[in-house]
Amino acid sequence: MDRLDFFAKAVADDPGVARARFAYAVELQRAGRLDDAVEQYRAYLGLQEDEGNAWQRMGEALAALGRADDAADAYLEGIEAALKHGHTGMADDIRAALEAL
Repeated sequence: MDRLDFFAKAVADDPGVARARFAYAVELQRAGRLDDAVEQYRAYLGLQEDEGNAWQRMGEALAALGRADDAADAYLEGIEAALKHGHTGMADDIRAALEAL
């Protein structure tokens, strides 16, 4: 069983496990299944407060899908989350991605 199948099964078995949703989203993004990744990032973010990483990754997926406005919204949420948790370097990285849109 590959990682994508493993996390798909984990999410199917217990959709309320935030970490499984996040890991599944990352694997979907790596596989180029960007719409599915965005869906899983949104599900993850509905379950758990994020410190910026998921927002950044979702913004990257949305940008790659050509959804610049949605990507900008995700990046802005990511900057706010990163700063709230003291991750100034991450906030700077996300800000740079936002400016590059």
